[in-house]
Amino acid sequence: MSGLMLEGKNAVIYGGGGAIGGAVARVFAREGARVFLAGRTRAKLVAVARDIADDGGTAEIAEVDVLDQRAVDEHADAVAASAGGIDIALNAVSFMHDQGTMLADLSLEEFMRPIDEFLRAQFITSKAVARHMGPGVIVTLSEPGAKFAAGGILGHGVSAAGKEAFSRLLAAELAPRNIRVVGIRPHAVIDAPAAGSYTGELFEQFAAAAGQSVPEFLEDGGMVQGTLLKRLPTLSEVAETAAFLASDRAGAITGTIVNLSAGALVD
Repeated sequence: MSGLMLEGKNAVIYGGGGAIGGAVARVFAREGARVFLAGRTRAKLVAVARDIADDGGTAEIAEVDVLDQRAVDEHADAVAASAGGIDIALNAVSFMHDQGTMLADLSLEEFMRPIDEFLRAQFITSKAVARHMGPGVIVTLSEPGAKFAAGGILGHGVSAAGKEAFSRLLAAELAPRNIRVVGIRPHAVIDAPAAGSYTGELFEQFAAAAGQSVPEFLEDGGMVQGTLLKRLPTLSEVAETAAFLASDRAGAITGTIVNLSAGALVD
């Protein structure tokens, strides 16, 4: 067995310039994958691709809006034509949405925004890459909001639950073609804000209600205290988990959600 988990694999990462997408891309490339980074911000994609190249890996970039189905289809077709197929795909694109507003003050538009955008993006990207897979692996991302019973996260929680249901159902549909679908459910990733994520903005209302700054809320407040391990997951832990799940070493894992909540949720 090769020492590299993803040697010879072609991996498409949507949101490849973001905090989680970039971290996963670097680990995928380190493990031998040829990485195709797609996203809306060229400068961020270039920065990740440069890191990968500096470490001896291979990465190509493309400016793609994951809500533009034609653009996503054309990009997937081009990747498959160039690389000979697609083995792995991860949608790490995120969208700013409301957290902290209760039902009485929550507009229909704010409620629907994460549901529409996250699920639309997951559908478009999964459909585009699945045409070029067999075997293959689609890795999805959700959040503990899929299982939490808490106020102020109505749209976010329904969206997260929808992404997890989508992953399970898609796994059943694609299994006959030997395509695995596995979800990862990290909690708030502690070092994501420093890597350029808007995680901090999402928790401003919750932190303010607790009389804390966002860093205090994430590092020492309710977020941490609500986990068994009394800490939050790191970008490295999310990326390493994604690489394992995308590899042949996890070949019997599909149709499930891997819990990276540090014990905030116990399945």
